[in-house]
Amino acid sequence: MRRTLSDDPRDVGKALFGERHDRYFWFLHTLGWFSYGVLFWISNYLAGSPGRYWVHIVFLSATGWLLSIPLRYLYRRVWNFKPRTIVIIAILACLVVGMAWQLGRNFFFYAVLYPNRAPDAWSGYYGYVVATVPILAAWSCLYFGIKYYRMLQILNEKALKAANAAQQAQLKALRYQLNPHFLFNTLNAISTLIMVKENDTANRMVGGLAEFLRYSLENDPIRRVPLEQEVRAMQKYLTIEEIRFSDRLKVHWQIEDEAKGALVPSLILQPIIENAIKYGVAGKLDGGNIWILGKRFGSDLLLEITDDGPGLGQGKSTSTGLGLANSRERLATLYGDDFAFTLSPHEPSGLTVNLRIPYQTEE
Repeated sequence: MRRTLSDDPRDVGKALFGERHDRYFWFLHTLGWFSYGVLFWISNYLAGSPGRYWVHIVFLSATGWLLSIPLRYLYRRVWNFKPRTIVIIAILACLVVGMAWQLGRNFFFYAVLYPNRAPDAWSGYYGYVVATVPILAAWSCLYFGIKYYRMLQILNEKALKAANAAQQAQLKALRYQLNPHFLFNTLNAISTLIMVKENDTANRMVGGLAEFLRYSLENDPIRRVPLEQEVRAMQKYLTIEEIRFSDRLKVHWQIEDEAKGALVPSLILQPIIENAIKYGVAGKLDGGNIWILGKRFGSDLLLEITDDGPGLGQGKSTSTGLGLANSRERLATLYGDDFAFTLSPHEPSGLTVNLRIPYQTEE
């Protein structure tokens, strides 16, 4: 059974044998044989070879350059064969090409440069064939080595692209997973308003919902947005919630000017604010307060959402729920270990959610 180098070997083949890599081959091929000729000339010069010997070296390098080209096209044909088959073919090919190379070299040496020293029989022209095989074998090893290195680069690039695509799909799933929960609460509130004949309030909530959803759908969950833009989106969201809770919900914004340009994941604050409303405001007859803080601290951006509800362990579930869990997972996917997401009690009552992410103003 023939082995394959990727899910689609033709893609790797195009990358390995494309026009750009043809240029690389000719450059490296010529450079290699030129270096071989230079080293051969230096060794013979130091050994005191005759002055005309450089002509022989030029001919030897040129014929080596020419005769090794067919090896390239042969190796292309057998590229996807089994390794053992490739090794056998390469050895036989090096022997055949080595015989042709040595025959040409000896013929030029004896018939052109030094005709008086020509051997009596044709068998003499095949002398030192074995000496050419290691040179061609080294050329073959370099060819396969460079090709395999390039193949690994291509496969690594494909793996990185696949991982990036999977990460983006994961981020989108986490972001969009939050919307049905929010929609259910809002539509349920609209239905209640219609049932009690508060049509004007219901219309305002529908308008606010449409505006917030338009923003949510128009913004790619993969891209990050300036904090100032995120704040405007949250104000649209809170407009809907303020209609639901009337004067029972009080929101206090404390966003420093330097923090407004910092990039944050799109709608990262929404599930945290929703959590604060659900547990900190909805359960209290007199409502509650939510404080939203944003500031720069050194090389980090600090975000803090605080409510004055019962807090963890005081009538509030110790589970962070889907919204906070998804928010933490989104941050982990985007920032790896370079973030912090902590829950802490707020005195005298309530919960504070702290986010720390790198302070960045450009993607």
